[in-house]
Amino acid sequence: MRKLYSGRKGNSGVIQFMIDGILFIYNLRGTSIMQVKRVALLIMDSVGIGELPDAGQYGDAGCNTLVHTAQAAGGLKLPNLGRLGLGNIIEIEGIPPTQSPAAAYGRMAERSAGKDTTTGHWEMAGLILERPFPVYPQGFPPELIKAYEEKIGRPVIGNKAASGTAIIDELGPEHMKTGYPIVYTSADSVFQVAAHEAVIPIEELYKMCRIARELLVGEHAVGRVIARPFVGAPGSFKRTVRRHDYSLKPTGKTVLDLLAENQIEVTGVGKIRDIFDGEGISRTFPTTGNADGIEHTLNLLRSPGEGLIFTNLVDFDMLYGHRNDPLGYARALEELDRRLPEILGSLREDDIAIITADHGCDPTDPSTDHSREYVPLLVYGEAVRPGVNLGVRQSFADVAATVAEIFGLRFPVGKSFWGEVS
Repeated sequence: MRKLYSGRKGNSGVIQFMIDGILFIYNLRGTSIMQVKRVALLIMDSVGIGELPDAGQYGDAGCNTLVHTAQAAGGLKLPNLGRLGLGNIIEIEGIPPTQSPAAAYGRMAERSAGKDTTTGHWEMAGLILERPFPVYPQGFPPELIKAYEEKIGRPVIGNKAASGTAIIDELGPEHMKTGYPIVYTSADSVFQVAAHEAVIPIEELYKMCRIARELLVGEHAVGRVIARPFVGAPGSFKRTVRRHDYSLKPTGKTVLDLLAENQIEVTGVGKIRDIFDGEGISRTFPTTGNADGIEHTLNLLRSPGEGLIFTNLVDFDMLYGHRNDPLGYARALEELDRRLPEILGSLREDDIAIITADHGCDPTDPSTDHSREYVPLLVYGEAVRPGVNLGVRQSFADVAATVAEIFGLRFPVGKSFWGEVS
């Protein structure tokens, strides 16, 4: 198993060339040729790294998920991410910059309008949205709710913007008495349906969400419809892991489609399949949280295979960011950091790892919603020149362009950084 360490021999003395559309790396100091066959793209959901210039327009001025989490925790203990170069991107309490980062490092700005999961992941795959998905801070229009009630055959309760845990505490008892599903939204473009698993069976809840997805088109085409099952008794309700997202189909071509067209496998881990509604995804592994996502990713890395492994680790966002729990957020980051040597040690010589995020969700901000932030960018592998400062990328789509170039393809959106790091 390869050991993660603070400094590695640089890759000066390396040349690149293509054979039949496949990128090869040739080390002039050795005698072997290394073909880059696999990319592991790891998304730390909501781990933002500072407000974007237009954050004030979204109510997010001053937000900084990583920095504020570190301050609340009295410093973050992330030695492995630190050795990759996380502390070289921005000053973070507990993560000093290193003189010899083991990875290339930088941060990325979001070009798309918005700050939600779908927008961030779509842009990372090369699809930039000029207009944000619709949001409903005052709840959904009465005519829309009426149409939905007619289609599901029962009234709904709620219909307002709210914290998911707060609204089930508030309306859960009424829901259990009446059987009426709880409909709510947030500052993001979501139509969420919550139901107790003993009141509305999970498959019926999923059916209700599929009906909502079919209804929410045109001007009301929200980014995601989300099933939010919960269990427990009044005063002790708890959301379960059987959440399910129903996203729009991407409105344009992504790098995932390009890979699929060229018979390059794309494996989604976590909610990746949901975010892209299956478009461009060869196979999928749903997860119950970060630990499960890490295990699936490790199993894939330790197995023969090529192509793109696209992993979303959701706990930072779902369990801690939205619940204003900076100490829990810090613990989740530290748990990932403890597992990082396993992940990076499982990379083959011909693997590349890209670690980044899709938006922010500052757990110290009074809001419980996402925050419009830069995201960190760390690139690691035998074919990657360590210590390269990638600066500030102008779009998440630079990831799409880079992944395409690694596989000997060209994607027209974004600017590849492969030439800078290899």
